[in-house]
Amino acid sequence: MKSLIQRRKPEVVTQQMKKATTVRAQRSRIVLTMICSLWCLGVAAGMTILWDYSNRPGPASEPPTSWPDGSFIQRVPTSATLLMMVHPRCPCTRTSIRELALIMRHCRETVSTHVLFYKPVATTDDWEKTDLWNSAVAIPNVEVHTDINGEEARLFGGATSGAVVVYDADGSLVFNGGVTGGRGHSGDNAGRSSIMSLLAGDRPVQRETFVYGCEFFNTANGEAELSCCKENG
Repeated sequence: MKSLIQRRKPEVVTQQMKKATTVRAQRSRIVLTMICSLWCLGVAAGMTILWDYSNRPGPASEPPTSWPDGSFIQRVPTSATLLMMVHPRCPCTRTSIRELALIMRHCRETVSTHVLFYKPVATTDDWEKTDLWNSAVAIPNVEVHTDINGEEARLFGGATSGAVVVYDADGSLVFNGGVTGGRGHSGDNAGRSSIMSLLAGDRPVQRETFVYGCEFFNTANGEAELSCCKENG
């Protein structure tokens, strides 16, 4: 006895095979479309997270309005004094150091500049002397200091790596903030422009700007540690 398929006409079998092929192709397209859609959603979600992170500032500094007593930094009474507070293991701050170099290229004769590198008490010698330290040391007319346990940063209200304060010749606070437009973002920004205007004797665009870097101090336990770059510690 011939099988059922053998009894069918060839054209009927061909049509059924084409129909099955078409159904499989449609299913494949649906699956592929779903995969592509999920991939696009994942990429969009990742980009949103990255965008939010790069544009999310750290905690604002709260520096004293007048030069504080007790600082080991010797303020020069004949010029402005600029302080930048840095965590040596924070990659976000590399751009801040580069921006400082640009400021000093134009204003080195009108400001006394110091970079303070945070160093926990219970760390090895030279723990703070990373590539960021070397970059700061290489900037002409900049003094670089070790800030044991962040005492100077606390004194000047620094909460985020890359925070800058500028005091005028009378010891009054004239600028507080960061010198980048985002985490790791190089280029023109309100902080750099404002500081350069101040040091040139002009009216600044802003006297306060956001600081984009890693948080110095963990407010939960009072210990100084990085909040977003712990893998580098």
